[in-house]
Amino acid sequence: MTVREPMSIQDPDPKAKPVNPAVPSGAPAPEAPGATATIEPAAGHAVSIRDLNIFYGKNHAVKDVSMEVEPNRVTALIGPSGCGKSTVLRAINRMHDETPSARVEGEILLDEEDIYGPDVDVTAVRRVIGMVFQKPNPFPTMSVYENVAAGLRLSGTRTGEPVSAVVERALRGASLWDEVKDRLNSPGIGLSGGQQQRLCIARAIANEPEVILMDEPCSALDPIATLKIEELINELKQRYTIVIVTHNMQQAARIADKTAFMLLGELVEYAPTEQIFGNPADQRTEEYVTGKFG
Repeated sequence: MTVREPMSIQDPDPKAKPVNPAVPSGAPAPEAPGATATIEPAAGHAVSIRDLNIFYGKNHAVKDVSMEVEPNRVTALIGPSGCGKSTVLRAINRMHDETPSARVEGEILLDEEDIYGPDVDVTAVRRVIGMVFQKPNPFPTMSVYENVAAGLRLSGTRTGEPVSAVVERALRGASLWDEVKDRLNSPGIGLSGGQQQRLCIARAIANEPEVILMDEPCSALDPIATLKIEELINELKQRYTIVIVTHNMQQAARIADKTAFMLLGELVEYAPTEQIFGNPADQRTEEYVTGKFG
């Protein structure tokens, strides 16, 4: 397993230029030497959430949440609608910065670096901490190839290798290459729902993040597409740290290494998934996972 140095999230030198920023518009990606269909294992990075409080105006949405997200693991956030789980997830890549009424207090650290620090570049945070949303959202005017390469137009590739090689590796990493390699110039929105979601995952990993956040990524998918996404998540954790929000208890039990149960903005219990579903410490957790409420 290789060890990756975390990408800097400090405010970059405005004179610095990205490496290899050019992306050929709509160009098919040639075969990348050594590209494989599997994820290359690498040491992931930890996320520490400490005394997190989130407010929307006077509404105290998340209350004193602290938890350690372990590297190369899948952490699931579960709980009834409105409990704050997606609010916590979105705080991890500073999406609340876009909401004028939102206020975040506490610390969120990526390998001991506070992502809310005064010298931190928000764009760099979102490049390091990727996000996959509930509804697949490929860019409607872009081809399959351009969707994956979109982020590289701004940041370039981290290693200086050809963009086409990064695009192919990302599509292979998202278990999508074999299905789209002959239609890279076709619109991304022409793919099926499950393929579109994997395309969005490919777009996220093309930027080589340290952490991948997923907000109910399977809620709009059929069972077969859901199974493919779950298989992919199990592969991705070999290289990335993954945090997923899900309403599907069976899904959390299948794919998560640790599970956090939230209720009314509070973290009720955070433990190995087997304990949460088999022998929870809090009665409220047991009542939720057994379907007595929620």
